[in-house]
Amino acid sequence: MKIDIKENEFIHFMIYKPYGYLSQFINNGQKQNSKKLLGELHNFPKDIMAIGRLDEKSEGLLLLTTNGKTSNYICSNQIEKEYYAQVNGDITEEAINNLKQGVEIGFEGKKYITVPCKAKKLETTPVFPERSKKIRDDRHGPTSWVSITLTEGKFRQVRKMTSAVGFPTLRLVRIRIGNIHLNDMDTGEVKTWNGLCE
Repeated sequence: MKIDIKENEFIHFMIYKPYGYLSQFINNGQKQNSKKLLGELHNFPKDIMAIGRLDEKSEGLLLLTTNGKTSNYICSNQIEKEYYAQVNGDITEEAINNLKQGVEIGFEGKKYITVPCKAKKLETTPVFPERSKKIRDDRHGPTSWVSITLTEGKFRQVRKMTSAVGFPTLRLVRIRIGNIHLNDMDTGEVKTWNGLCE
């Protein structure tokens, strides 16, 4: 599906959200006064909005737009979001299969079964820019990487899912939204995009 956008009517950005930033432009309360916000990365237009969220400890691809219709479409369950998660331990085939079938997580104080998704163990370690806060090293035991592709986006869903199968997430990077890929973007980098996400 393509959103009908007139030439130059809206502005769209893709960014590599760094670890430690909130996916917002203004503080919503005293506790967040010391938090880092997206506006520190670039001089964005005043009516810009983040499409969906990445929590403070998560990194990777985040899309921004001034078009509410584009935001609603990309947040819908028609668009895949792919994440690479570094997990504590050597993730098993059984755990991968459980992730694929759906697992029980907590959401808004209730139990929720996640929608079946795509999941696979990564055979090679992906290369990302070094994180501002160091990940624990192998002296504390092995880690492994898994790709998880969702069409839903509950609060901290990937972290809750890997914990539910016994492999807590240590680092989480969103690498793809629809046909838009993080590729070799650097932490904090900002690019424009055309507003389409098939």
